[in-house]
Amino acid sequence: MEESPRSRTVITSHSSPHSDNFSTSTLAYDKHFIRTVPGFLIIAEIVLGLLVWTLIGGTEYFRVSAFGWVMFVAVFYWVLTVFFLIIYLTMAYTRIPQVPWTTVGLCFNSSAAVLYLSAAAVDAASLSRAVKGQHDFNSWAASTFFAFLVALCYLGNAYFSFKSWRSQEEGQ
Repeated sequence: MEESPRSRTVITSHSSPHSDNFSTSTLAYDKHFIRTVPGFLIIAEIVLGLLVWTLIGGTEYFRVSAFGWVMFVAVFYWVLTVFFLIIYLTMAYTRIPQVPWTTVGLCFNSSAAVLYLSAAAVDAASLSRAVKGQHDFNSWAASTFFAFLVALCYLGNAYFSFKSWRSQEEGQ
């Protein structure tokens, strides 16, 4: 039998004076990130945050204006956390060195912890508007529990971000 010719992939890149700090190669995949504590916390934030806003979204939350704040915080930080997960998994942060990623992570996780704690407190305080045993009460009570868990996850990630930021500051 005759062997088929093998194709070879050749990757070439060129540099222009306007793209000195950006790489044109493909993004890498960091499969070990999920196995780290911050990686695990990000996955927990995504799963638990999804539970918070779906549990509230499945009710008549619009009748209690305070739940608008809880929904805003939950959806806003859920979307941004998914974005950061993609950034970390693809190691895109290595392609944009101009961004102080440790500072961004510290600010993001700290603000998420504070705002999620306030949203969880608002969620808990708004439970009095529902009748025990009804669908809304059960969903809001569960969302309160998960909101506090998500806040703890962001607090944990803020701690690890602070350690990373501190070690980077000391290294300079």
